[in-house]
Amino acid sequence: MINAIIEAISIALGEEFGDRYEIHMEDIEQGLKEPCFFISCTDPSERLFLGKRYLRDSQFCIQYFPESCEKNRECNCVAERMKECLEYVTLKGEDRPIRGSKMKHGIVNGVLNFFVDYDFFTYKAEAQASMETMKISTHVKEGG
Repeated sequence: MINAIIEAISIALGEEFGDRYEIHMEDIEQGLKEPCFFISCTDPSERLFLGKRYLRDSQFCIQYFPESCEKNRECNCVAERMKECLEYVTLKGEDRPIRGSKMKHGIVNGVLNFFVDYDFFTYKAEAQASMETMKISTHVKEGG
């Protein structure tokens, strides 16, 4: 599910910022071409909610590496656009979007760190034990 959310974030960023911005989901050792985004899930957790329902909390960090000399200015502009385009993302194959919450950002060493949570419920169905075979015979009473 985390990979599906990362893909949905990537699609939303691509629609907002276009093809000029590269979007990475894996670490880049060398040759990072700016401007670009790097998406990662930082702190996923799951807790039992009711019955067989579980609440999954997933915090994502989207890093933006700016290209201009005015890095802070560029990062602030990008963060504003990210708040809009990441408020709702739709997972592939789903018809309803999930909502991003707890959005915040900071700039560290000229790199934007944008955080957003996508929390959702899952249901874990138990495997039902099959019943053994049973024979039934019926007789109809005549008359009446």
